[in-house]
Amino acid sequence: MLDRQYFVYILTNISNAVLYIGVTNNISRRIEEHKSGSVASFTKKYHCYKLVYYEVFETAYDAITREKQLKAGSRKKKEVLIAALNPTWKDLLHDLA
Repeated sequence: MLDRQYFVYILTNISNAVLYIGVTNNISRRIEEHKSGSVASFTKKYHCYKLVYYEVFETAYDAITREKQLKAGSRKKKEVLIAALNPTWKDLLHDLA
């Protein structure tokens, strides 16, 4: 059986004013897709390219369930979650390499 990882992630813009939540099985590739702006999307419109939070899951089902849970939460809850892992809101993409 192929071992896969699934990621739920939160991106923000340079001023941390906008949050975007997504799910993927390849976080580095997906962030680069967001940064390239090749597809008209929320992240392109609001310049959300900074990875400030992520979680890893073994199944797509678990990741999608968590993504929905995070999207349903308030902005304040998301800020608390980010601050617990990443208090300075630095870009975590480089930490994944």
